[in-house]
Amino acid sequence: MAADRKTLDARLAALGIQATTVEHEAVFTVEESAGLRARLPGAHTKSLFLTDTDGRMVLVVAKDDTRVDLKALAKRLGAGRFSFGRPARLEAVLGVTPGSVTPFALINASAADVAVVVDQAILDYDEVNCHPLENTATTRLATADLIRFIKACGHEPLIAPLA
Repeated sequence: MAADRKTLDARLAALGIQATTVEHEAVFTVEESAGLRARLPGAHTKSLFLTDTDGRMVLVVAKDDTRVDLKALAKRLGAGRFSFGRPARLEAVLGVTPGSVTPFALINASAADVAVVVDQAILDYDEVNCHPLENTATTRLATADLIRFIKACGHEPLIAPLA
């Protein structure tokens, strides 16, 4: 069973991570979330769930305005050609629906085989904003705490420039 926001909040608290969550209308794209940037400080993110031709899964956490070159990223990771993961696989592995992809989904045990890539540009900010497993809210936390959360979920993120 996929984690929910209550489970996420409990995990963040157990890790001593302070976070602030703001409720809002559902947003499915970076463009739709543009209005949130003015009222929520810190880096805003977009998360991409990718699969390659061999079935390898990668979660990319990029700054919202970073253009991610999927071909270059696949080459860097030694992966086959990337495509966006199908909604059914996204839900089965990360426990979220399209539009709600987030690094917080790594809390799910089913995400154990997902490689994680974090955009170096995010580390230029003290705070970062991500969906808390659903796209009707945004959670802000210290950028260092996001990296700590990812590691606590059993993933060693590759931090790399993606632009």
